[in-house]
Amino acid sequence: MAEEPVNVNEFQELARQALPKMYYDYYTGGAEDQHTLKENVEAFSRIIIRPRILVDVSKIDMSTTILGHKTSAPIMIAPTAMHKLAHHEGEVATARGAAACDIIMGLSYMSTCTVEEVASSCNAVRFFQMYVYKRRDITALMVHRAEKNGFGAIILTADTPRLGRREADIKNKMIAPQLKNFEGLISTEYVSDKGSNIEALAAVTFDASLCWKDIEWLKSITKLPILIKGVLTSEDAIKAIEAGVAGIIVSNHGARQLDYAPATISVLEEVVHAVQGKVPVFFDGGVRRGTDIFKALALGAKAVLIGRAVIYGLAAKGEVGVKQVIQMLRDELELTMALSGCCSVEDITRSHVITEKERFICRM
Repeated sequence: MAEEPVNVNEFQELARQALPKMYYDYYTGGAEDQHTLKENVEAFSRIIIRPRILVDVSKIDMSTTILGHKTSAPIMIAPTAMHKLAHHEGEVATARGAAACDIIMGLSYMSTCTVEEVASSCNAVRFFQMYVYKRRDITALMVHRAEKNGFGAIILTADTPRLGRREADIKNKMIAPQLKNFEGLISTEYVSDKGSNIEALAAVTFDASLCWKDIEWLKSITKLPILIKGVLTSEDAIKAIEAGVAGIIVSNHGARQLDYAPATISVLEEVVHAVQGKVPVFFDGGVRRGTDIFKALALGAKAVLIGRAVIYGLAAKGEVGVKQVIQMLRDELELTMALSGCCSVEDITRSHVITEKERFICRM
């Protein structure tokens, strides 16, 4: 019998063994040279933790509140596409795993289970991620379906006017299924002899004209709070506040869009400073350890989003794997907090970390 994984990286190897190469490459791959993909993970290693000692850490409380929703830990499941390519139960298994761990799941616009199937699978808080299609009526319908089915917020992914160049998918001629959410509305089975049909689908459907004024349109069709995902600069953080969003997600789309964009952890503090506490800032990109979560919280994130790690758990063991991955990260975060002298997430402060920039300045 194979040894049980003891960390998220070992789940990745199990996922590689479980999945066809095309699907494994789809989930793990980044854009072009994959520089940003590597940096998303490696940049965490250049941040040092400053632990405090002789603090009573006999009781650790990792719970927090996200847009008014109490959750067991500052961890959310990032919206990732097409979970049925990883496991036959798809997003339903992911939703049940998240609910069992009492954390919030972001459901992708490009999910392989319908909004209704996920909503009825278990009782939990969920947010709905969306792209804006050229056919705004389809986007509006999807928003209304999410609202009708009890989703708690809309996550607008704003960094995808065009799809990034994902060369593994092009080489593999990646094939994705018809997405059930759009049956009877639009075909998602576009075929291209130049690469993946996901690239072909995005070229036909995504609205490259989407701009800041369209936030007002989105606010006009829903009463749900709107989070904007894809912010990497202080300038865009300020524009997001001016547009009236309820929160910001610092993200480079898992390094799948613009290669040589910065690692998200390297720009998190810039965005936090620009926001000045007006809305919560969430973090997405490269989290593989509880120490990564601790570092993001110390630099000002309200919570982190976990994408690939959850997919690895789903591919390896279905719902059970999702729960195990989340529990691993929670356990690691709890241990990091205890060893750093933090009894609650509110106790994690900027003084608990030293960034690469600060170490450089100290050497000057």
